[in-house]
Amino acid sequence: MLYRFKSRATGDLVMLEAAGRRVLELLGKDPSGPGIITAAQMPAAVAALQDAVRADEAERERLAREAQARDEALPEVADSVTLRMRTAPFIEMLQHCMRENTEVVWGV
Repeated sequence: MLYRFKSRATGDLVMLEAAGRRVLELLGKDPSGPGIITAAQMPAAVAALQDAVRADEAERERLAREAQARDEALPEVADSVTLRMRTAPFIEMLQHCMRENTEVVWGV
């Protein structure tokens, strides 16, 4: 399954199911059906995603420090695609839509 996020101000943004679901859950949105993020909700949505990115990076750093202290290889998660990489296009879309005062929808 794919998530296709649409707005009148940008091109569509397509995410694979796992990434799209995680983003929507971080925003407190129901990933199982259609939805909307209004222009008024976007500042809080951007802040929530940025907070989640910071928490993810802190956790990755903690895991790396622990592995280094035990003289082990870095955890497998250290080589994976980060939350920052996955959310960056969505954050950019939200910021652009805020400037244009238009909503983002999915599942419609």
